[in-house]
Amino acid sequence: MIPAKFEYHAPSTLRQAVMTLRSYGGEARVLAGGMSLVPMMKLRLANLEAVVDLGRIEGLAGIDHTAGGGLVIGPMTTHYQIESSDVVQRVAPVLAEAASRVGDVQVRNRGTIGGSVAHADPAADLAAAVLVLEATFSIVGGPRRRTVRADKMFVDAYTSALREGEIIADVRVPLPAPRSGWSYKKIANNASRFAVVGIAVLLSSEENGICTRARVAITGAGPVPVRARATEQFLIRKELTPSNIAKAAARAAAGIEFLGDHHASPEYREHLTEEITKRALTEACRRIT
Repeated sequence: MIPAKFEYHAPSTLRQAVMTLRSYGGEARVLAGGMSLVPMMKLRLANLEAVVDLGRIEGLAGIDHTAGGGLVIGPMTTHYQIESSDVVQRVAPVLAEAASRVGDVQVRNRGTIGGSVAHADPAADLAAAVLVLEATFSIVGGPRRRTVRADKMFVDAYTSALREGEIIADVRVPLPAPRSGWSYKKIANNASRFAVVGIAVLLSSEENGICTRARVAITGAGPVPVRARATEQFLIRKELTPSNIAKAAARAAAGIEFLGDHHASPEYREHLTEEITKRALTEACRRIT
């Protein structure tokens, strides 16, 4: 299908982009990679007065390794750039692993981390990764620049914490704790490759195997990606044995309102959540170094 008529803008600065968005009073959208917005426009699910393309703004794509050891990632950085980055693989490998599981090669070459987060798809892969990494997002376009934590970013299905006229300026990923292991596992829709259920895990332990830090995030299961708080709390100060991993995984479904559709029933998604969490925790334990 062909989209409805719209105005196209390609500003050269973030300030220009914000001013253009404001001028349309909520009837304009930002174009990042276009992997979600363009299909929605073609299907007439999004009929907009204008599109504001960020592709010509310098400095919005790239990955910087900060002095503190963390990462600063531009919102226009593609999934493939994240997946193939040596520094991301070294500092935040769970993010690289999740990026490598997004869609197909074409989607990974065009889709961006900022676009994925702002779109807030309930089954997005990167959402789980930024949650376990406790990433923060610098946001411009409001009365002042503000920072939003990953666990506050996903408000509802396809609804992020971005307000009208706001744009993600960068994504900041702190350095994980020493002796950390990670995993991202999912059962994917065969056509779209979106997660029916996806689980990201980041664990840290002492040399004796006692868990000192646990972060587990779930995507695809409910209307928003969430942290599995009950699983995390159970693991702290416990030895990372198969028995404790199984008990922790059994708590992963707590508090989730499971989705049901032609891909999976709520009951099956609940079952997948426990099973994939157990597999991801097991792999993360093996990777602790």
